[in-house]
Amino acid sequence: MSLFESDVKFGEQELIHAVVPLLKLLCLTVIGVLLAHPRTQIVPKSTFKLLSKLVFALFLPCTIFIHLGESVSVQNLALWWFIPVNVIISTVIGCLLGLLVAVICRPPPEFFRFTVIVTGFGNTGNLMLAIVGSICHSADNSFGPDCHTAGIAYVSLAQWVSVLLVYTLVYHMMEPPMEYYEVVEEDGEIEIVRENRLANDLSRPLLHEAEWPGMEDKETEHCKTPFIARVFANESDFSQTSIPDPDSLEDGSERRPPRSPTHSIRCLAEPQMVRKIRIVAEQTPVQHIMQPPTIATFLALLIGMVPFLKSIVYGDDAPLEFLTDSLDILAGAMVPSVMLVLGGMIAEGPNESRLGIRTTVGIIVARLLILPTLGIGVVFLADKMNLLIQGDRMFQFVLLLQYTTPSAILFGAIASLRGYAVSEASALLFWQHVFALFSLSMYSIIYFKLLLTYL
Repeated sequence: MSLFESDVKFGEQELIHAVVPLLKLLCLTVIGVLLAHPRTQIVPKSTFKLLSKLVFALFLPCTIFIHLGESVSVQNLALWWFIPVNVIISTVIGCLLGLLVAVICRPPPEFFRFTVIVTGFGNTGNLMLAIVGSICHSADNSFGPDCHTAGIAYVSLAQWVSVLLVYTLVYHMMEPPMEYYEVVEEDGEIEIVRENRLANDLSRPLLHEAEWPGMEDKETEHCKTPFIARVFANESDFSQTSIPDPDSLEDGSERRPPRSPTHSIRCLAEPQMVRKIRIVAEQTPVQHIMQPPTIATFLALLIGMVPFLKSIVYGDDAPLEFLTDSLDILAGAMVPSVMLVLGGMIAEGPNESRLGIRTTVGIIVARLLILPTLGIGVVFLADKMNLLIQGDRMFQFVLLLQYTTPSAILFGAIASLRGYAVSEASALLFWQHVFALFSLSMYSIIYFKLLLTYL
């Protein structure tokens, strides 16, 4: 069955199914705002941070393990290959839109790369899980009895691709610009001094803990410096003495230790460009990917694809059925907790931003209005090329939803980790999530109509 072909007519009941789930999430968010608002302070910020850590370390892993492991198999995984591919496609299209926004709206030079990447990388994690969970909460939902299990499985599979992109592409794209650092050489030692005009002396807001707690604490030696710019700096841009040799960066200090014969032979055999790329790769913090949600994903995939293990863990007659039932009870707290934390984040309000109103509006329009429209075209084309699971509306809905969410809340933690555009990320994420309440409602109606009717 084609994406735009169905015998079901779109009527008042389907409209209710499209809007009511988002109204439920809105109510939970408003409750979070009321609890965390500075004027009421019914629940202090520290409690919301603890709740966020519970979501990250317990509720979210339980949700992923229960539903992904129950749904996955070798055959299903082969059918789901377009989900991670769609994450990459949506990111590429979003970055191209971000580049267009940066060219047209002309943000301050130091925020050019920020404009590109924040437009391109969307929230494919907790918010999508909350939306799918809310839609599938009713027994008479439009996606059938397997709505919740299948939907959570699809989103969970996409999430690990997004996390990989965060710790590679986004991490390096959020590198502080070299132009706003001053190179100081004193007594033969190279020191990179950050200019005051780029500094952000902000207390850590709830935003930095809202989706991936603890990320901003995983600082490395070069995380707040323009590391790639230093490694790939041209001699015409900086003097030979101003930029340290990549070997010194590779060894983890500016002072170069004595080289061993093996090191010298490797340097002779390895082209300079390849060596620089290797040094950057070694400084990429991919080791931090192994966090509770990704560990739960790998365990669910491992157990779910081995029939013997799956029969022990999943199913009504499984010996460990009591364990999965316990985890399922914990997983039920994920959606309300996520939305309460989001409400607490919104209650803090936006920070001051030097990004400019024109650029902020441009990013919001590109991310929340233009990208979903392009996403419909991508998913429609993929459906026509028979790349999708025919007749699986939830599969198609999750693909469309990947183009519709606001920028990832992870940007707040990454900005704090890299010391770049901290207040700008906070302000932009605030306004995006406020306007996303309306854009998600509008596009949910459009998606339901496309999936349930013949055009």
